[in-house]
Amino acid sequence: MPRFSFISYFLIASLSLIVNNSFATETLHTTIRMATTTSTENSGLLAHLLPKFETESGYKIHVIAVGTGKALRMARDGDVDVVLVHAPAAEKKFVAKGYGDKRHAVMYNDFVVVGPKNDPAGLQKAHSIKDAFRRLADSEQIFISRGDDSGTHKKELTIWRSLALTPKNKNYREAGQGMGKVLQISGELNAYTLIDRGTWLAYKDKSPLTIVFEDDKLLFNPYGIIAVSKNKHSDINYLGAVTLIEWITSTTGQQLIGSYRLRGKQLFTPSAGSELAQSN
Repeated sequence: MPRFSFISYFLIASLSLIVNNSFATETLHTTIRMATTTSTENSGLLAHLLPKFETESGYKIHVIAVGTGKALRMARDGDVDVVLVHAPAAEKKFVAKGYGDKRHAVMYNDFVVVGPKNDPAGLQKAHSIKDAFRRLADSEQIFISRGDDSGTHKKELTIWRSLALTPKNKNYREAGQGMGKVLQISGELNAYTLIDRGTWLAYKDKSPLTIVFEDDKLLFNPYGIIAVSKNKHSDINYLGAVTLIEWITSTTGQQLIGSYRLRGKQLFTPSAGSELAQSN
């Protein structure tokens, strides 16, 4: 009797393990883990796009909204299957090192500088974004930086470097937060900050700030999508990642991106296959 009980227990335990492993495998292959920027989440774009993809494909998307730098680190470590981010130089380096497949252009918008309505730093008089940032550096007004290695933070640092400036005085403050939180802090401190236009349009009615500088080619903000390399991480949902990429760069996906509006404003311009978006 004890022998029979032991064998029975062993068989039941083995069967349970097989069932659980099958369930885990099924869950892995029907879920796509996507690391993306806070801007795509905050703007409402993902809520507009992803339910349609899930309905058409049968996949479920698990979204992790973080800064671009963290998203790429998660992808490098195999913690996600695909990344949708907006820092082309970092994306190209990620691909060149073999952590991801080809970068696919998806869409673009631009950055703007927002600040107090009375604009004490005089950015509305600036002739370029470089002139605007130099005025900020010369003023005693507070500037709130993302400070989180996000695409927005990388863009900001690119502008400072173009001026050979490193703003580390008492008025330059790194928040280490997402864009929505940084905008809130900036509003509370009557400060300036750099923000993507999509997030600004989503949050501007809750902010006392206004756009004080915009429309400079250096503020161009392209987004790319990359599947994590299956050569680096064999257990990722590579097929799911490729399916998502094919869909979001297809006519259907691109039309949905172009049709997304907030308060009558188009937030993103689709750019799949665009030489302009690929070259930035």
